[in-house]
Amino acid sequence: MKAPKCLAIGLVLLSMLLVTLPIVSGATGGDSLDFTPNKYADKTLTVNGQTINYRAFENIVYVKNPVDAKYQVMNIYVPQEYYEGKSIDNYTAETAPVFLPNMVGGYMPGLPGVPGPDRETGSPNAVFLALSKGYVVAAPGVRGRTTQDENGQYTGKAPAAIVDLKAAVRYLRHNDEIMPGDAEKIISNGTSAGGALSSLLGATGNHKDYEPYLKAIGAADERDDIFAVSAYCPITNLENADMAYEWQFNGINQYSKMVAGIRPPRELSAPPENQGAMPLERPNSPQMKGTMSAGQIRYSGELKAMFPAYINGLGLKQSDGTALTLDEQGNGSFKEYVKSFVIASAQKALKSGKDLSALNWLTIIDGTVTDIDFDKYMAYATRAKQTPAFDGWDLSNPENDEFGTVAVTAQHFTQFGKEHSTVGGSLADAGVVKMMNPMNYIGSEGIATAKHWRIRHGNVDRDTSLAIPVILATKLINNGVEVDFAMPWEQPHGGDYDLDELFDWIGRVCDTSAAKTPTATVPANSSDPANGKVILFVLLGLGIVAVLFRSKLRTRK
Repeated sequence: MKAPKCLAIGLVLLSMLLVTLPIVSGATGGDSLDFTPNKYADKTLTVNGQTINYRAFENIVYVKNPVDAKYQVMNIYVPQEYYEGKSIDNYTAETAPVFLPNMVGGYMPGLPGVPGPDRETGSPNAVFLALSKGYVVAAPGVRGRTTQDENGQYTGKAPAAIVDLKAAVRYLRHNDEIMPGDAEKIISNGTSAGGALSSLLGATGNHKDYEPYLKAIGAADERDDIFAVSAYCPITNLENADMAYEWQFNGINQYSKMVAGIRPPRELSAPPENQGAMPLERPNSPQMKGTMSAGQIRYSGELKAMFPAYINGLGLKQSDGTALTLDEQGNGSFKEYVKSFVIASAQKALKSGKDLSALNWLTIIDGTVTDIDFDKYMAYATRAKQTPAFDGWDLSNPENDEFGTVAVTAQHFTQFGKEHSTVGGSLADAGVVKMMNPMNYIGSEGIATAKHWRIRHGNVDRDTSLAIPVILATKLINNGVEVDFAMPWEQPHGGDYDLDELFDWIGRVCDTSAAKTPTATVPANSSDPANGKVILFVLLGLGIVAVLFRSKLRTRK
């Protein structure tokens, strides 16, 4: 919440108001981190018969020293109702949560999101729906693994993307007093690599590891923790993802992957109004099929054998205190725990009327899904990636690219990958690898972890192991964090496919039903919600000063 600007004596109050007034009126005083409320465009947009009116503040540079001004910018959108003295679902200009979507896919650069139709379905995208429900939207662009400067040096390798997101949050906090929306209710959203970044943002609030990078780009000197996280199919925990993938798919030597897959938003030739949610894998997409080599099959077994030690070292527990472990063969309570989420997903699908009788890997007794045959289930889902799935021996995987340097395109990020490198690749800095994995920070000291999480990973999403989001969700739960985790039925790799459910969840965690503190509304011709309060306080301050001055004159007499 914004702090009340009330002072004990009129002179101090007035002096502070006079200092504040130029900022509220839109002047920046040379400080590029100050929000300018009078630079906007009023817009109206209709999608599928639904119309929204909003104020657009676009291409705002959110750091003092941008490395890439194409990406280190943010679009801020505010429902027009807040400038007309109205509220939306009990939200006002001051209490509205801030929806922070990133448009990253494949660790590529992402431009700021815009409201419009979803590219795949034509339905309203997440930004559009957020505005319609009364949220302020702050959609930052971020650098990615392919961004380069005029000298050809890479400027977006790890940890650039997460640093940019943190800088965007700091910009919002820096301007919380003069901007609509509540910077203490920031909810991030992302898909795939964007989901990983959303998770990382929520897990690393205010940690000192990122401070040198934030200072280098001139981020605001503010906190960067957030309120809640929405993460769709997060491609995260990369240094352990190869082991998890082979634990799940070892023995399945044929691979089949849709070539389209996840594409980085706004890096395509589509017009701006068509930018939106991440596209899903589509049944009619071209496929790349093949059989792994004998060497890949052998190394698949080695990576699978390494996974139990990793799981057992995490000390994860179920809600009843049962330890989640694996034996040397990869079986145990952790595997049963992963299966339980698939069973729950199947049960929900069955209850909705879906016919699951043809699935020979499901055990259904009297209308209840009681078990799954994990091996048959994996054969049904099929392998999408060859061994190794992430740290490629020839450095050809996107994740190798992510861990490059200003001068090196790609690097290994696991010791196993480096030892088996076919191109003599170097190993990424351990500190940088650490900064890209939320698992390294959850439960650590000096961290402000987001209080609320919603993680979704489709039960046939093969872009990372089912184990990866389960590990993330369980680690959070074990550290007292509220997590809503599910594996939607027959959902492949993609995101923003259940936006109504997403915003229902956001509404619940923000407690929209609770009574809100009455606040000043914004006149229709006002450029900023704070202006009314400034005028009120100036008048109040002048009145108090006049009383004090008159009292002083009487004392002298």
